[in-house]
Amino acid sequence: MSTAVSMASMSTYAILGCGSVGHAVAEELVGEDKDVLILDQDEGRVEALRDQDLNARRADIKSEAAAEAVADRDVVLILSPDVDANLAAVENLGDRDGDQFIIVRASDPVMADELRAAGADVVINPSVVIADSALRALEQGELEYKATQLSDLIGSGDSLGILAHRSPGPDSIASAVALQAIAESRDIDADILYEGEIGHQENRAFVNLLGIELVSLAETDLERYDTLALVDCAKATDPVVDRDVDILIDHFEPEVDYGAAFNDIRSNVSSTSTIMTKYVQEFDLSLSEEVATALLYGIRAETLDFKRDTTPADLTAAAYLYPFADHDTLEQVESPSMSPETLDVLAEAIRNREVKGSHLVSNAGFIRDRDALSQAAQHLLNLEGITTSAVFAIADDTIYLAARSKDIRINIGNVLQDAFEEIGEVRGHSTDASAEIPLGIFTGLEITGDNRETLLKLTEQAVRSKLFEAMGVESGSGGDGSNGS
Repeated sequence: MSTAVSMASMSTYAILGCGSVGHAVAEELVGEDKDVLILDQDEGRVEALRDQDLNARRADIKSEAAAEAVADRDVVLILSPDVDANLAAVENLGDRDGDQFIIVRASDPVMADELRAAGADVVINPSVVIADSALRALEQGELEYKATQLSDLIGSGDSLGILAHRSPGPDSIASAVALQAIAESRDIDADILYEGEIGHQENRAFVNLLGIELVSLAETDLERYDTLALVDCAKATDPVVDRDVDILIDHFEPEVDYGAAFNDIRSNVSSTSTIMTKYVQEFDLSLSEEVATALLYGIRAETLDFKRDTTPADLTAAAYLYPFADHDTLEQVESPSMSPETLDVLAEAIRNREVKGSHLVSNAGFIRDRDALSQAAQHLLNLEGITTSAVFAIADDTIYLAARSKDIRINIGNVLQDAFEEIGEVRGHSTDASAEIPLGIFTGLEITGDNRETLLKLTEQAVRSKLFEAMGVESGSGGDGSNGS
């Protein structure tokens, strides 16, 4: 039986074994004006089906006669609770070598394998279907409940401050944009707040092209907002604000207990933008092109274009957003021009690279644009034979490090945790991570014009050694000939 049969062309159906499941399916099909033949061994049940004007006949579904009776049917659904009878029916149909699409009921995974081996195209387990349906209903019920809570809390004041994480990325910004749109649909003024910098070129392009208005936390007073929300801030190891938080939404469990009145933490999805898309749908928001584009980009960026830890919920959210998004703008955001400073950082990282096996570590020297490190790490990951890259540099009194990996055996977030958790702040995932380490931990010196090069050498030796050790390889002085210096 070929599974390439077009379901749209199927016009005749047979149901073998008409218990409660088969009866429900028959009613649905007949309600859609389908031609349905029902075979069942129970004479009383057959009579009852006929009384409902259903085309039913008495037959033992295990018999070859039953297979003969449905030989002209396009689709055969074998739905008896007697799985041994179902197996016999599948085998009889297979012996006839007909071109039919066979759907059969199983009771457990072992029987499901037997039914597939016998020729069934689709195997269903009612208990699994019921459980999935119950979980979907539960999820929808929880979403409706939380949406009501969120709406009430947003509407409890006249103004909402939405704080994204420090130097926010696409997922955090997009989630804040969505929450702002929800608030404004309820006539509540909402500002998106941030600390740090919008430094990465893609992030700057994202904000500029979509016309997203962000307010620096240094230029406003949090007390002016009646309600405060934190979105995508869970990775902060210290409280990001020193006032009460009302709303907390994230896809990571928070490091800090904010005691928020409303919490929606879903570690079973891979982006906060996915969570916010669910709320946009639940609130039946008139989705603007800007909000849809932001959310879609937030999901794509956080999942590395669906290549990292992507869940069905992320894909479903992206599919919903896709028709509303501006794809020309997305292409511009994802292909920004490289600034001269980023080019300089990349060139320095290439010159100073040290490779051990497929692992690359490099020092980019002294920098002003910290976000250039992540771009350099990504570019170096594209070098032939490289599966893991890490680039570090000094800015002010801090060592900044960005790392990337495409090696499924390595969780680069864990690598940086092992190397630097006790002396610095580490954030990240299995494929990309970053670290910030106070410079004085390695040197005890202040940066001056006279000791810059000394600081750089001391830092380089210590950071390289810790990184290679955490990666499971020994550092050297380019002994494999791969040091670009």
